[in-house]
Amino acid sequence: MGAAFQAIEHPKLLLGEGEDEVRFFRSLLQHLGLHDIQVAQTGGKRQRIHAFLKALPSFPGFSSLSALGVTCDADGDAHSEFQSICGGLGHAGFSVPGRMGERTTGPLHVSVYVLPDCASEGTLETLCLNSVADDPAAACVDQYFACVEREAKRQPANRWKARVHAWLSSHERPDLRLVEAAERGYWPFDGEAFAPLCAFLRQL
Repeated sequence: MGAAFQAIEHPKLLLGEGEDEVRFFRSLLQHLGLHDIQVAQTGGKRQRIHAFLKALPSFPGFSSLSALGVTCDADGDAHSEFQSICGGLGHAGFSVPGRMGERTTGPLHVSVYVLPDCASEGTLETLCLNSVADDPAAACVDQYFACVEREAKRQPANRWKARVHAWLSSHERPDLRLVEAAERGYWPFDGEAFAPLCAFLRQL
């Protein structure tokens, strides 16, 4: 569940898969000026999320919680991940949203956002790549991986992570990770690609 999470200290709680997601969302929330949302990690997805949700009502401060947002990567199937989270929510006694990105009614609003956009396959890395699609280096990244496939006959297991690393390597600091790039303002949070996620966070 993440050792750092010991109590609910804000009226709204946003869950991410791991520590990188926690740091990423904190950077985004700070950019948006949203200071009433606490971010915590579930330690993974599927059964990890289910276990976290089941334990959540036992944490100090739960009774004062007004909103709960759950996020995870779609990977290959956004709908499947949404259904899994909804199953965990229902099993833990929470209200279940009817659609991704929408929140339930009641004293505790519950909503689910499946990255990158509640529809497409992919991950947080996919969202970040989409946000810089117009950057000239993005085309170079595509050409690089096309060359690797053609000449070396191989491709990375996770194409989204690999492309993020390649794009970040084009900057003055070539060794930054995705979350470090977020903290340094590399990803255009005010751009079109981030608009749906920002809207989700604002209505949390």
